[in-house]
Amino acid sequence: MSDTKESATTVDNPASLDSSEAKTMDLAVGGQALIEGVMMRSPSFLAMAVRTPDGRIVVRKKTFGSIMKKLPFLNIPVLRGGIHLIETMGLGIDALMFSADQATSEDRVDSSKTSIKDTLLMWGTVVVSFALSLGLFFYVPILLTDLIVGEGAGSLVWNVVDGIIRVAMFVIYLLAVSKLPDMARVFQYHGAEPKSIHAFENGKSLDADGARPFTTLHPRCGTSFLFFVMLISIFVFALLGRPEDIADRLQRIAFVPVIGGLAYEAIKLSGKYAKAWFLKPVILPGLLLQKITTSEPDDEQLTVGMAALRAVLTPEADDFKERVYYDLPESENSEETESAANLANDGDVS
Repeated sequence: MSDTKESATTVDNPASLDSSEAKTMDLAVGGQALIEGVMMRSPSFLAMAVRTPDGRIVVRKKTFGSIMKKLPFLNIPVLRGGIHLIETMGLGIDALMFSADQATSEDRVDSSKTSIKDTLLMWGTVVVSFALSLGLFFYVPILLTDLIVGEGAGSLVWNVVDGIIRVAMFVIYLLAVSKLPDMARVFQYHGAEPKSIHAFENGKSLDADGARPFTTLHPRCGTSFLFFVMLISIFVFALLGRPEDIADRLQRIAFVPVIGGLAYEAIKLSGKYAKAWFLKPVILPGLLLQKITTSEPDDEQLTVGMAALRAVLTPEADDFKERVYYDLPESENSEETESAANLANDGDVS
């Protein structure tokens, strides 16, 4: 067990921010759906809240500091987008492993007990999935476009058709995944994440009541980011011309990090100026795609999302590093609260 972790305890809900305070922190809080849970991230903290099989909410909170804070020269447009994606991938994998442990075990699982084998297996799965994604959404469209577009067609026509095929395949993929039974609850938690952030940004109470009225759609959602990747790739690849051989095709894959960096800048602008009339037509397709990847959550799922959000907004001592605790509602009686604390002191939660 790590020395930096504190014993589990209950946490009082942080005071609800008023609307002006929330808006000053706009773009500072983001999230991700997990297995039976939600991850939230602020500039200083990262928190994962997961509903366990016995109905409790386990929260893992730790400090977060982007490498761009330590190396400010990296915080430049486009480049910072690539760095952000790498950081997000690493944090997301760690959060998914934690949520999988907590959501499937009757006992509390110590997050530090994840074996090297499990970690390597998870990262191996990510690498394979990433490679398959590149093949499906970047290489296969090239082959299909060559079959559709004749040799005499110009480079611009070829790349537009290639982009349309790529977007169509992406939408079909999302529709297919949305039909999988195991994804239904993940998409509900995906819906709980933006509803919670909307409540925060609008200065509402940080609980299910505060989040319930809001939409599951958000301009900074990862689904919208992927749409921007698809859209921007059309323009970037148009500059590369029509791929004639294997080297040309592989060259396109090499430009994926650049496309990701540009998409990151686009998603930041769309979040900051979401109400600008001239950006609404660009933002709308991403919001429509979110109707596939997000579902209306129930109050229990909203409560999980808010538990993660409250965690990243709660101040900590300067020497704080990490802790895992039960998020107990204020209505819990003192006996159950004391029981949870005793469990933590006995080492059942770390």
